Amino acid sequence: MKTVITTSGRPSYPTSLLAKEAANILGYEIVERNKQSIKSIQKINDSNCIVAGKDRFELYRIGMEKPFFFHPNSAAFRLKRLIKGETDPLIEATQLKSGMSFLDCTLGLASDSIIASYIVGELGNVTGVELDRDIAFITMKGLLSFPSKSNKLIDAMHGIHVVQDNAINYLKKQSDSSWDIVYIDPMFSDPINESSNFTPLRQVGAKNALTELWLEHALRVCKERVVIKDRFDSPVFEQFEFKRYNRPNTKFHFASLEK
Repeated sequence: MKTVITTSGRPSYPTSLLAKEAANILGYEIVERNKQSIKSIQKINDSNCIVAGKDRFELYRIGMEKPFFFHPNSAAFRLKRLIKGETDPLIEATQLKSGMSFLDCTLGLASDSIIASYIVGELGNVTGVELDRDIAFITMKGLLSFPSKSNKLIDAMHGIHVVQDNAINYLKKQSDSSWDIVYIDPMFSDPINESSNFTPLRQVGAKNALTELWLEHALRVCKERVVIKDRFDSPVFEQFEFKRYNRPNTKFHFASLEK
């Protein structure tokens, strides 16, 4: 299914510029809004639609009632906790420190990568790989432009390099032991009802289960460990003999596999 680009309901010079920027990066056709609804544009062009709005891009896949757009979600309050000196389950599982490198194989909205970026700081390196081209674009632009009063959140978002690629393909191109931590957060096979913020992402995101080939290359590429996040009842933990970090009363768990 192809994707076209249009502007918000009331086009302006800034939104037109954003639409052109998206078209230059993605190579998609721009469709003039002309007071048409998103559903009309989708139907006429038989396509999904990216809308260039005043302060963000939104992705409407056919059949979606609510758009996908970038927001740091849980990363914002998780970062506040870290600043206060509290712990974070991702950091406990990865054992990340300043200056380390972190490869996120399943970027999505980049919530975990934002936390990793804060921890590794300017001396570190965080790269997120996203399979879906439209999601990769919207997350990349959002990380660079999302408004916040927190300079630490802004710095953490700006510190993430976004790559649009298949995770396994990207891992194959990496040298042995070239990343301290390789992180994998596959789309949960069953939705977590409490995670309503991620409903649009579930509708557009790729759902790829962890495979032996994926894990083989992740272990080859990492220096320290591979870390995974999945539902508490996922068979992946036992299947691949991960060390699970049990978290009482939570729907998802982290687990690691040492090099």
